[in-house]
Amino acid sequence: MSKRVTLQEIADALGLSRNTVSRALNNTGNVSEETRNQICQTAISMGYKQFSMPDSRAMYNGAVSANVPASDGKTEIALFTHSFPGYSHSGTKLLEAFQHKIDSLGYKLTINIIRDYEIDNLCFPSNLNINNIAGILCIELFSEKYSEFLCKQNIPLLFIDSPISHRCDINADVLYMENLSSSYHMLDTLIKKDCKNVSFVGDRFHCQSFFERWQAYVSVLADRGINIDTANCILEDDSCPYSDVIWLSEQIKALKTMPDLFFCANDFLAMSVLKALRLLGKDAPADVKVCGFDDAPEAALLEPSLTTVKIHSSSMGYTAAEILLSRIANPLMPYKKTYIETDVIYRDSTK
Repeated sequence: MSKRVTLQEIADALGLSRNTVSRALNNTGNVSEETRNQICQTAISMGYKQFSMPDSRAMYNGAVSANVPASDGKTEIALFTHSFPGYSHSGTKLLEAFQHKIDSLGYKLTINIIRDYEIDNLCFPSNLNINNIAGILCIELFSEKYSEFLCKQNIPLLFIDSPISHRCDINADVLYMENLSSSYHMLDTLIKKDCKNVSFVGDRFHCQSFFERWQAYVSVLADRGINIDTANCILEDDSCPYSDVIWLSEQIKALKTMPDLFFCANDFLAMSVLKALRLLGKDAPADVKVCGFDDAPEAALLEPSLTTVKIHSSSMGYTAAEILLSRIANPLMPYKKTYIETDVIYRDSTK
C-alpha cells in the first residue's frame, strides 16, 4: 500500500504552513487565488487522498471490466471546479463514488481548477487535451457565463448544483440535492418550538441550492404568518469574509434584533455563526439556536452539535456517474434535472 500524503508534506514541499495548506484545500479561509492554485496542483501531483482515488476494481464487485474501452477512444472525464473539493456535497465521498463507477468502464478522472482567467476569457485550461475528453463534470462552478460557455461546446456535461437556473441557460444535465422540502420541514419544526424570529445567513444568489434554501425560508415564514425581514438577515455577497469571525460578529450586532434562530445556507456558515456568537457572549442553544445544511464531518463533533440536513454524497456520486455515462452513450436524449433526497438531523444546537 502506498504511503498516504499528509498536509504537512504538501506544506513542506511548498515552503508554506500546514494551516495555509489546510485552508486552501478545504476552502475555509482567506488564501490568495495564486497560492490556492499552487497548493491544489501540488496536492494533485503528490496524490493527496482527496484526489488519489482507490482502485475501484477491488471495491466495485460485479462491475464491468476496467479494460472495456471507452466510446470513440476518449478515456478522460474532466472534473471542472472553481474551488478545491472539500467539506460540502462536492467532497471526497461524492468523488470517490463517481470514480469507482467510471473506473469500471475504463475512464479516468482528471481534476481541473478553473481559475478566474478561464472564466473571464471563456476558455479551457491550457493543459487540457480536449480531444480526449469524453465528458465534463462540474462541481462548485457557479459562473453563469462560463456555464453557458461549457454548454455550447458539444461535450457531454453534468453539473452538480448550478448557477441559479432562471438566470442563465443551462443546456445540460444537472444533479441537485433536495433542498426545498428538507429545509422547509426543519424550519417549520423549529418555528413550532417558538423560534418566531428566524434569520437567514448566506448569499442566496450563490447557486441554485442556496436559492432553493432561501425559497424554503421565505415559504415557511409566509405560511406561518411571519413577516420576512431581510434587514434581520445576513445576505451579503459570498465575496465577503464570512469566515472572519470578527466581521461576522459585526454583522450579527448590526441586526435589528437578535434572532431566535439562524438558518445558515450551509454548515460552514453555521460554524462561523457559532464562533461569532461566542465572541459576542451568546450561548447556543440557550440564547439563540443555529442550524445549517450539508451535515459536514464536523457537524456532529461541534459543541453544541449542529442541527443540519444530511446530503447522501455517495449516492450523489454514483448517480452522477450514471447520468454522465448515459449522456455520453446517448447525447441526443432530453436533458434531465435530478434530485437526491436529503434527511434532517436534529442535534443540540436547536434544543
